Amino acid sequence: MKPRIIEKEPIIIAGMDFYGDPFTAEGWSEGNEIGKLWSRFSAFMDANGDRVKNVVDPNVGFEAHYEPAEYGETKSFYVMVGLEVSAADGLPLELCVRVFPATTYAVFTFAGDDIKSNWPDKIFKEWMPDSGYEEAHKFLFEVYDGDRFKGMDKLSESELDVYVPIRQSQ
Repeated sequence: MKPRIIEKEPIIIAGMDFYGDPFTAEGWSEGNEIGKLWSRFSAFMDANGDRVKNVVDPNVGFEAHYEPAEYGETKSFYVMVGLEVSAADGLPLELCVRVFPATTYAVFTFAGDDIKSNWPDKIFKEWMPDSGYEEAHKFLFEVYDGDRFKGMDKLSESELDVYVPIRQSQ
């Protein structure tokens, strides 16, 4: 597994979020809290997409996972789904905005059944320890490009990119 290493300026995401453990009720499925969050965001965009200004690419969805300081104790974290925007002004009140810092990313591409695999272990336990890199920030993005990700029911035809913020190991 060899990621691409890229540099990115700050990324502004406008969307909706959830705090807690999204996998307690349904595990890895569209019925868990993340699936419900995507459904809520998609319904909002279907009804109000014309009100969301400054969208960089409406065909690319972001799912951000980020850990608060208490994650070690609570195992609760934030999940945000949304779209990248070039500016936060003029967005509907129903959307929240997060600005993720400029950083270096390791970008991993998963295809087919690997999308539902335990890719976090592949990244953090297999690749990272011998890579010369460490986590730069406690977040990551799953990037759903509509041209490459066809949906959970068409995984064999799909690809998913995972962006992990990194820095040289110290």
